[in-house]
Amino acid sequence: MFAILIGVYYLVFSFVLSNETVSGPSMQPTFENNDRLIAVRHFTPKRNDVVILKAPDQKNALYIKRIIGLPGDMVTSKNDKMYINGKQISEPYLNNALEKQAHKDGELYTNNFTLKERVPKDSYFVMGDHRDVSKDSRYFGFVKRSALVGEVKLRYWPLNQIRAF
Repeated sequence: MFAILIGVYYLVFSFVLSNETVSGPSMQPTFENNDRLIAVRHFTPKRNDVVILKAPDQKNALYIKRIIGLPGDMVTSKNDKMYINGKQISEPYLNNALEKQAHKDGELYTNNFTLKERVPKDSYFVMGDHRDVSKDSRYFGFVKRSALVGEVKLRYWPLNQIRAF
């Protein structure tokens, strides 16, 4: 019976779910270092989904980021406001960070930028929520669909921070 349970656990976490640990500050305030997460491997990527992806610039590493740009989108950030195809989008997950940043001397939380091209087919533009420290698509470029490991659905650790996404 124990061997069967271990086999089922292995199959579920190899093909259906992904159990990950956050490492680093790039998704603060949404996720903190050492938060434990469950992600679903089979999903349809949508804007604002938090995803686990294969790091394009580090072998055998994973990153946690938020999908900002979908295939065909033109992404621009100006004065801490994000624009997709010329229309401002809401980013409620940044409210606390922007309020804290507003107390600094006129510094932007997200540096101004405009993509030189639209997000290619079968690719995504991803960013961390802690914009001034996140290594994301602004640095390593677009992320292919095949590099997306899973969509984060649950934070289960620490216990006082359990939350579904």
